[in-house]
Amino acid sequence: MDSLSALERLFSRIPQDHDCWRYQPDPDWPSPCEGDGRWHPVKREPAGDFANVESALELELHPSIKAYFSHYFMEYLRVGHQRGEVQLLGAWNAQDFERLQQNIIGHVLMKRRLKQPVTVFFACTDDDNFMLSIDNQSGEVVLEPVGKEATEVLAPSLAAFLDSLTENPS
Repeated sequence: MDSLSALERLFSRIPQDHDCWRYQPDPDWPSPCEGDGRWHPVKREPAGDFANVESALELELHPSIKAYFSHYFMEYLRVGHQRGEVQLLGAWNAQDFERLQQNIIGHVLMKRRLKQPVTVFFACTDDDNFMLSIDNQSGEVVLEPVGKEATEVLAPSLAAFLDSLTENPS
């Protein structure tokens, strides 16, 4: 059970006419995901690469992090979790992928400065004070207060977490 397959299963579980696929076009921020008022995930060929991030941080990122962010261009995806709405993050285009990488570097450096375990964010919650992250050591999905250590393990892996998600009510 890997995170890429789980992400693809999630995409296929959500009906294409669901509101979570709607987006607001921006001519200054094009994406291969764009359609007729709806976006769709687009598989990257070749996949995005995190070697520059790992080299800069002198750290190997957990494989689930790399699989999740590097294989698809996608808009933020609003989905449901037993604890509330979740907004999965993604890269809309190549420039957004570069910005994501910079944000991951900044996040890891902050965690190191605070002497906290390294995590990488992948989703927002309906509470702005918390985000969902992947523990880089264990691969567990954790609920993390912004700027603080994780408070709770939500799933043993990103794949298990993604498989627990449902389409969010419109």
